[in-house]
Amino acid sequence: MGSGVMENNQALKDRVILVTGAGRGLGRAAALACAARGATVILLGRTTAKLEKVYDEIVAAGSPMPAIFPMDLDKAGDRDFETLAQTIGYQLRRLDGIVHCAAEFESPSPLGQQSAEAWQQLYKVNVIAPFAINKACLQLLAAAPDASVVLVGESHGHAPAAYWGGFAVSKAALEAYFRIQAAEWADAANLRLNLVIPGPIRSPQRAKSHPGEDKTRLPTPEQLADDLAKLMDSGERGRLIEWRPGG
Repeated sequence: MGSGVMENNQALKDRVILVTGAGRGLGRAAALACAARGATVILLGRTTAKLEKVYDEIVAAGSPMPAIFPMDLDKAGDRDFETLAQTIGYQLRRLDGIVHCAAEFESPSPLGQQSAEAWQQLYKVNVIAPFAINKACLQLLAAAPDASVVLVGESHGHAPAAYWGGFAVSKAALEAYFRIQAAEWADAANLRLNLVIPGPIRSPQRAKSHPGEDKTRLPTPEQLADDLAKLMDSGERGRLIEWRPGG
């Protein structure tokens, strides 16, 4: 997809981009990457203090002033997602893209040790929230000249394996949602949807699943985030992208 080298061009100037899970990890990196390209970024996450730190980083870098929208995706319902869309429309007047980085993760374990409650939480954050946010924001996206939505999948959702349980199932469901939504948007010239499967990166999630691993050998969230930001202005649509640095 790209070199993984952070660029400070203005390809996203005047665009408004919503980034979920923006408080840390890949979401933080994606927010910084989009802002560096001139976008006004809406930082959505569960913890206000973390979002405020990212806000300060964006402002300190001289990028457009972002917005903060705290939301616990595990607890959100239709009315909350509608409020999100209404707030964006009222305060920012437009929405040109969404980068769905928020993810709920459970460390690998046998299915017999997993709970229905954990599966419900995984589904709410990993599948229902992206669907519901896209649905609530569809009117704003459809009004944009070029609306780009990026979903972040996971290799064990694409090719399920033992012990990855509810997390893999939820990410497999996200991939199914991607195919359905991309097909429904296929005839809309200004609505683009892509799914990126990162592979191993140096993320908080990876630290949980592979605690003894040498993290210095892994690509950074910033490398992936740079390519996610490029997708916002790439013209790509309906693609499932198995990401590798420099690919």
